[in-house]
Amino acid sequence: MSARSAWTRVAFGDVVQLVRERSSDPEGDGFERYVGLEHIEPGELHIREWGNVSDGTTFTNVFRAGQVLFGKRRAYQRKVAIADFDGVCSGDIYVFEPKGDELLPELLPFICQTDRFFEHAIGTSAGSLSPRTNWQSLAEFQFALPPVDEQARIAEALAATKAVNDAMRRARDAGERSRKAFIVALFQSGIRQERRRSTPIGSLPESWDVAPLGDRYQVQLGKMISDAARRGSGQVPYIRNANVQWNRLELDDVATMEMSARERGQFSLQPGDILACEGRHVGKSALWRGEIRGATYQKALHRLRRLSDRDVPEYLLHCLQYYSWMGRFVVETGETTIPHLPAERFRAMLFPFATRTEQEEIATAILNYDASMSAIDERIARARGLLKQMIRPWNTQ
Repeated sequence: MSARSAWTRVAFGDVVQLVRERSSDPEGDGFERYVGLEHIEPGELHIREWGNVSDGTTFTNVFRAGQVLFGKRRAYQRKVAIADFDGVCSGDIYVFEPKGDELLPELLPFICQTDRFFEHAIGTSAGSLSPRTNWQSLAEFQFALPPVDEQARIAEALAATKAVNDAMRRARDAGERSRKAFIVALFQSGIRQERRRSTPIGSLPESWDVAPLGDRYQVQLGKMISDAARRGSGQVPYIRNANVQWNRLELDDVATMEMSARERGQFSLQPGDILACEGRHVGKSALWRGEIRGATYQKALHRLRRLSDRDVPEYLLHCLQYYSWMGRFVVETGETTIPHLPAERFRAMLFPFATRTEQEEIATAILNYDASMSAIDERIARARGLLKQMIRPWNTQ
């Protein structure tokens, strides 16, 4: 960035206007896509998902290609995107565009992505359950604006850096699709190209066994949460359904509850245990590696603990995701509003079990693939860090 002596301080509403175009009949007016808050990914300026107007929508706010969409509800989610097509959007999304010629359109989305702008939006939001900011408050946000020629140079540099980030994201998306195909192939054909045989769960390599999960793993639900347990003495950390994501644990927010010495033994966790969701996102699983000393788990989770060394937990972990992709848990739980998989039904589910050696080989192959994906994630993080550094002048005023 060059010297800022020629930069002028402006209010957001002086150089940006709120677009108020509406359509009472989006499909009749020729709009094909609609965008809700769920379609905008935090920290990602491109709109990668949308709904089809022909499927029905109540949205009437119109946006045009090149305009900026800003999520006014729960602004802490940091949802900003540049539209590259025309459409309609939720009433919880503001549509912005420059007013006059003082601010280049290319720079506007990056201004909206700054920490200071989000802090202002969050600080001016009202409502406890679903806080929303308002245009009048956003219009008062002040920032320093460079001359137009300098804006053009800054915007060009930002666009180049963003292009690198976008390329890495596309590589990441392609890698995820390839990963899924890779894992499906491993659990259907194995790693050794053996002759296959027919089994109750499909065609599998000849050396593989098919057995109920309960024959190879102990399946046990955790402790039921209660108000008394939340308030009692002898609190211990416990893992909730919300802490479990596919192949990872989110442990920033771990709750506690009272447990007796007997319960601590019964619901303890040890490295190598798999935690699998019993309800809602049935089967979603992560491996416990001893992250929190003395941790236990709640009843909304199954603890899968191998019964012998002939099985490799990492192999089963990936098999559970394969089962989810193939719809096996949907078949087991039925078409309920909130699906559940009781322990007895989980124990009875048939799973493919390769030999221990091949389980290790499959788990290692997936681990190596995931390592290459982590390298892409690191590049994406560096590109995002560079973008953040380039917009730093607007975060330090």
